[in-house]
Amino acid sequence: STQRRLFRGEVLIDFRLDLHGMTAARAHKQLIQSIALAADDDCRCVLVITGKGLGVLNGHVPNWLKQPSLSFHVLALAEARPKDGGGGAFYVLLRRKRAGQ
Repeated sequence: STQRRLFRGEVLIDFRLDLHGMTAARAHKQLIQSIALAADDDCRCVLVITGKGLGVLNGHVPNWLKQPSLSFHVLALAEARPKDGGGGAFYVLLRRKRAGQ
């Protein structure tokens, strides 16, 4: 049910990350750092803003989130609703921490 709420844009955004205007290398580094920080702070949903149009970040972010350095933290990914950036942003649902993590 949480994933369904994520796709509808009904999950409370705990952290916002604006990558708009960054180079791919800088955005990748910032994404890794920010997702790790958000996970450590027990955030559940991160809004990642990539920017609209033909920006390369929009294509890279989903692939980066599937890499081992980030996939450990990521449970689901969905395009943001228009009120949160639409095609220029993603909701990233983070896994809950388990005891001993």
